[in-house]
Amino acid sequence: MLIHRAYRYELDPNNSQRLYLAQHAGVARFAYNWGLEKRIKQYKNNQGDDRFTDAMKQHKLLNSLKKSDFPWMYETSKCAPQEALRNLHQAFKNFYRGRKSGKKIGFPRFKRRGVRDRFRLTGVIKFHERAIQLPRIGKIRIKEKREKYHSGRVRSVTVRRRANRWFVSVSVKDDLPDPQPVRGSPVGVDLGVKALATLSDGTTFANPRALGRRLRKLRQLSKSLSRKQKGSKNHEKAKLRLAKMYLRVFNIRQDTLHKLTTYLAKSHSKIVIEDLNVSWMLKNRRLARAIADVGFYEFRRQLDYKCGWYGSELVVVSRTFPSSKMCSRCGHRKKELSLSEREYHCEQCGLEIDRDLNAALNLVAVSLPETLNACGGEIRLLADSLNLQRAASEKQEPNIIPDSMSRNV
Repeated sequence: MLIHRAYRYELDPNNSQRLYLAQHAGVARFAYNWGLEKRIKQYKNNQGDDRFTDAMKQHKLLNSLKKSDFPWMYETSKCAPQEALRNLHQAFKNFYRGRKSGKKIGFPRFKRRGVRDRFRLTGVIKFHERAIQLPRIGKIRIKEKREKYHSGRVRSVTVRRRANRWFVSVSVKDDLPDPQPVRGSPVGVDLGVKALATLSDGTTFANPRALGRRLRKLRQLSKSLSRKQKGSKNHEKAKLRLAKMYLRVFNIRQDTLHKLTTYLAKSHSKIVIEDLNVSWMLKNRRLARAIADVGFYEFRRQLDYKCGWYGSELVVVSRTFPSSKMCSRCGHRKKELSLSEREYHCEQCGLEIDRDLNAALNLVAVSLPETLNACGGEIRLLADSLNLQRAASEKQEPNIIPDSMSRNV
């Protein structure tokens, strides 16, 4: 099985290496903006097929101008501007493809200094015990001691700066043996805001609310930044403090999603989720921030490729499936179900069950064979047993987190 993986490390550069990394990021940003400006002018001035160009033509033109107009570009690796122009070409391809398919993909924009500083390098990349050797830059120390745990071919490295911290992502092309199928039972997963995920076996995973719990601190830091004079040292310090807090929010959310998706892909043979219309859900102005804080799309993206890695199967149920409105015991469907109703009460069979758990049971029922699912046999027994357990411990907190997830919240 041929896969592409990325391994991310945090660099620990000295002052001279920080300057050198910043120079590479600046050259990549300049090449991107230069290429974008040339493309816009060429499109306005020319007619017919001459309006379009590609990355290779622009790179040859930039190389011809280096000696006379941009001699300072020789101080950095040639890969930084070359890969930046390739990124620009891919951005235009995405833009034109989006126009044809009707998707909203914006026109490529100019890059600002200090915003998403990054560059990509190709060539000979070597790993050491606590360092990585990059082309033209040399050996840079890594903060954590890691061995080279992959045997594949390194395709490229991407270096980026976030909150004045430098990270390197190593893209590896590796050929691994096909994974053995997971022997765990199928499970339905219902995503939500109150609980991050509710499984059909009764397990729930708490929502860390990475952004919601730090809104007050973010408001204070934003207000402090707005009161500083632009261009001053205090403005840069306040800007760095705010960036560090946003990076912490991002890391907490990513850590939670990675641990949860890895646990599901390794423990269950089949994972059933619902195809959520996230863009439509974000139109609710009262829940938009809480929904965006969960990361529904990122959860599905990670679960998609991890199921292929570990040998499990991902089943995505259509968004028209009434997982929340349908009774998991008798199949009765409600006409209306408001968001404030956290308990599902069935008027036909009298089932009282948690709303998210009921949806998870309906999702896993879709993946069962028709001989078991026709009359709701296994699902009805599971719903009854979970309902009895819940009634026996009504005051007990339903959050059950495995040991591997205990450090998550």
